[in-house]
Amino acid sequence: MRIPKKGEKGFTLIELLIVVAILGVLAAVVIPNVGRFIGRGGAEAKATEFSNIQSAVQAMMTDNKIALLPTPVTTTHTKDMNLFPDTTAAASKGTDILGNTYAAGDGAGFVLYQHDRIADGASGNLTNYVATQTTSYWYTVDAQGTVTQYDVP
Repeated sequence: MRIPKKGEKGFTLIELLIVVAILGVLAAVVIPNVGRFIGRGGAEAKATEFSNIQSAVQAMMTDNKIALLPTPVTTTHTKDMNLFPDTTAAASKGTDILGNTYAAGDGAGFVLYQHDRIADGASGNLTNYVATQTTSYWYTVDAQGTVTQYDVP
């Protein structure tokens, strides 16, 4: 590299054009890939949430030793897992996992959020099969526990 003479400053036009060309090539490669990643992330989040809800319903049914959800089950779309899949009266639950009979003060129905697994009237025995009470998508379930996901109600 040579030492610049007095009065020489800055970059040459060729150097500036090369930098602009390199930035243009990088932008042409990066921008389409970012758009694809954003779209794919949304689809993966939807599939993951559906899988989590389906697994939670199966776990709840297994824990409570039920093969079929009592009727009526959720036939309207909901995002509230405190109402999903079934909020019928506590009496429909029969006995808890320890064999105790549910009473009027116990939680109603089989739900995925704040589920009352023990028939003791105490709120300390609530189980969450899902992490949050609300979901991003809407869900319905049939008596066999098969979940259906919807984008909008």
